[in-house]
Amino acid sequence: MDLILILQNNTAAFIAAVFVVGLLVGSFLNVVIYRVPVMMQRVWDREIAEIQGQSVEDHTTFNLIKPDSTCPHCGHAIRAWENIPVISYVFLKGRCSACKASISPRYPIIEALTAGLSGVVAWKFGVSLETAALLVFFWSLVALTMIDVDHQLLPDSITLTLLWLGLLLNLDGLFESINSAVIGAVAGYLSLWSVYWAFKLLTGKEGMGYGDFKLFAAFGAWFGWMALPLIILLSSLVGAVVGIVMIAVMGRDRQIPIPFGPYLCGAALVYVFWGDAIMSWYLGSFA
Repeated sequence: MDLILILQNNTAAFIAAVFVVGLLVGSFLNVVIYRVPVMMQRVWDREIAEIQGQSVEDHTTFNLIKPDSTCPHCGHAIRAWENIPVISYVFLKGRCSACKASISPRYPIIEALTAGLSGVVAWKFGVSLETAALLVFFWSLVALTMIDVDHQLLPDSITLTLLWLGLLLNLDGLFESINSAVIGAVAGYLSLWSVYWAFKLLTGKEGMGYGDFKLFAAFGAWFGWMALPLIILLSSLVGAVVGIVMIAVMGRDRQIPIPFGPYLCGAALVYVFWGDAIMSWYLGSFA
């Protein structure tokens, strides 16, 4: 109780505490980003083997806790002091302490990004239930963004959890009324579902995945149906610009699909921090 009072009365201490928590969560998100797709693949392989009547002999434990983290090059077990977010990377100069192989800078970048987002949320929303909820929201978006970039996959274990959590939080109207949240969840899913089928019927190709529908439904559940037009507009604009640049400047094959999840996540972030200002500016420009 005393700690809560101290954090309530000292904004800088609260932001610093949330920043440190964000660093630790960012380290865990690196595990989530790598292991969740592998866990899903193992489940799929097991189900396919069972359907085909094949025996499944793999009894090794693989989840978010076990096995312990190791160097992918030499198998060196990562010790506790080597797993301190950002600091250990700098201390080790970006190399494994055993084999001296390079460690991807993506790990400290994700840790720093998660901590930075956490600190900004704490600064903007203070000691509140909104802060606690939005921290979970943004941590989930970081994981979803990187998994989609790596595998073009948005796991149900994260998107559906976000959807139900948004509805639960809005039972008392934390961000929106429950009516708006329920309509938002339905509208979010059906809008992209409709675009998907229209595009497929016209071109014979799949323009996006079902994970995008569920993620957009989650945004509707969190922020209500009125947030959806701005989020989809922002994500489409950024996605179109990035896609054109990647094709025209970087020479990317236009037949290679580009994941849409990261743009949805980025648009949701913009909405949380600047949505009201953007809408005020937009409506004011037509007044």
